[in-house]
Amino acid sequence: MIVITHRTFDKKYVKLDTKLREKFKERRNLFVQNPSHPLLNNHALQGDREGQWSINITGDWRALYEFQGSEAIIFMDIDTHSNLYK
Repeated sequence: MIVITHRTFDKKYVKLDTKLREKFKERRNLFVQNPSHPLLNNHALQGDREGQWSINITGDWRALYEFQGSEAIIFMDIDTHSNLYK
């Protein structure tokens, strides 16, 4: 699987503290190995975020992604649950 990041994601990612960046890398690697691992709580979104999917990074932090064809995903956004879904 090819993993790409959107510039919106990149801008937020560089502002995260080191622990959150490391946690994202752990979850991204887990996602590449097993997208349906229970820790990720990988699920499709609805409403104005239809077409996007979410994985858990920590208890409150989420990373949103979209499929780019059958072999790639693009991480679109990363933020707290409340900021992403307000």
